[in-house]
Amino acid sequence: MSRTTYTRYVALGDSITEGLCDPAPARPETWLGWAVRLAGILDGDARLSGHSIEFANLAVRGRRIADVVGEQVPGALALKPDLVSVLVGANDLMSPAADPDALAERLADGVRMLRAHGTTVLLANLFDPQFAFFLKPFRGRAAVFNANIWSIARDHHAVVLDVWGVREFRDPAMWGADRVHLSSRGHRLLATHAAHALGVPYAETTVADTADARDEQVSAPELPEDLPFRTWLRVHAIPWAARRLRGISSGDGLSPKLPQVQPVHTQPLHAQALSGQARGAQPRMVGGQH
Repeated sequence: MSRTTYTRYVALGDSITEGLCDPAPARPETWLGWAVRLAGILDGDARLSGHSIEFANLAVRGRRIADVVGEQVPGALALKPDLVSVLVGANDLMSPAADPDALAERLADGVRMLRAHGTTVLLANLFDPQFAFFLKPFRGRAAVFNANIWSIARDHHAVVLDVWGVREFRDPAMWGADRVHLSSRGHRLLATHAAHALGVPYAETTVADTADARDEQVSAPELPEDLPFRTWLRVHAIPWAARRLRGISSGDGLSPKLPQVQPVHTQPLHAQALSGQARGAQPRMVGGQH
């Protein structure tokens, strides 16, 4: 059975795609993330056919749909990709006056631009926030937004990465200490689902993944649910709320970590992302802004 082998992948979005809370070993303040891991999967698959993958990551923490459509999409098109992933919207929906239908319509503009250039679009919906008491009030908005995602994908022939329906993301071990960013285990799971959505065969569990999970159980600090509530408020929630009130983002002034396409196999974090060596303590991110 024939299928598409991609050659150039560009990731767009906010902190989830930037890779926060998926630390690279021996590289302080450096993140892997599900997009890096997906690039590695795609590159390994392409090499079976004698090809390779180039990858760029334009995602930055705190970015919203307007940022992705107005800045990241044009930036991606300049790189001439044949695959673009888009995961964004959580930051928008937490605004008091957020309109999920209007936000989805704006996002559709970006998908339309990408598809007009023949680019395959992997369009992710949002995580189900029912697992977190402080995000649960936004569940209705997220559900409406996600319903629009399926319509956008149908109208523009995009591929849906359905994270809302993945029950494993209800496990606290999938989330970092701030309770809003994926842990390394969560990023691996998301990359696997992304590969499957694209029709790329990839084993659910490998020897490296099993060893990695075992090491996490031994060496990782307390799970998010074990972090004392007052500590979580002081370290994560209050700084996040203060930034929101001041109208600033944790990503203000930051640039994409990989703005230009590079061959995946030459990127220094590629081998670590593939082999499951991103082990050890999860970082304590200050605040939960995506």
